[in-house]
Amino acid sequence: MLRNSKTTARILSVALFILMEVAALMMLSRSGPLQNIWLSGASYAVRGRIWGASASIGSYFSLSSQNRALAQENFELHRELTRYRNAMNAALQDSLAAGEGLSRDFEYIPAAIRKLSRNSQHNYIILNKGSEDGIRPQSGIITPKGVVGIVDAVDRHYSYGISFMNTGMSVSARIGASGAVGPMTWDGHSTDRAVLKEISLQNRFAPGDTVYSSGYSSIFPADIPLGIAGGSRIVNGAVNEIEVFLFQDFAALRYVTVVQTLDREEILFLEELETEGKDKTENR
Repeated sequence: MLRNSKTTARILSVALFILMEVAALMMLSRSGPLQNIWLSGASYAVRGRIWGASASIGSYFSLSSQNRALAQENFELHRELTRYRNAMNAALQDSLAAGEGLSRDFEYIPAAIRKLSRNSQHNYIILNKGSEDGIRPQSGIITPKGVVGIVDAVDRHYSYGISFMNTGMSVSARIGASGAVGPMTWDGHSTDRAVLKEISLQNRFAPGDTVYSSGYSSIFPADIPLGIAGGSRIVNGAVNEIEVFLFQDFAALRYVTVVQTLDREEILFLEELETEGKDKTENR
């Protein structure tokens, strides 16, 4: 009984306090314009907070649907970008396969990379074309941006090649349109750097000159743009070594073209004759 009376007293106290507050506010609102302005401002502030809270709650619950819409849009854009890249690469490979701007003494077979190592000193490349597609060992692997490697072994449907990013491979290269020729090798570290070696001190060149394949090989056609000459240093007081910034970045490599000389058998025959002649001379 005592507890009920205490509860009733508390309720009455709270109700009386609320009535007094309401009465005070009514008296304040009737007392003058300044008080009306103050009350209106307070009312608007309270309403603003309530509206802001409700808007924030609505935004929070709509984030899930917005994120789904953005994810879908991102997926569609990525798919369109992939289609565009594939179309561009296909167009470039078609131009190479047609021999546009390259030697007509070679045949060109487009291929895609199935695996490419880049984290060792003896990197390799595996292509999705093999002997049934006409690929032969000792064929060149190129792109519109330079030399990629050499086919080393061939299966029916796949080819294994030595990547240019291999310390055991070099390419005969020329600096400038009619400059000096020397072996170009990978620098051993970067995916887009090489070194052009054995360039005589008498030969003139400048940073920014374009480096091309020389054509002094039965593997690669001449005049494939390989990169841009950078700085140089003198080695043993006799020759220059030139830094080359490759056009082809191996970190972004996906499609290639296999090049094969049409006169391969005749060239191999002549090379064998030369080897036999040297052996006879040494045995005398």
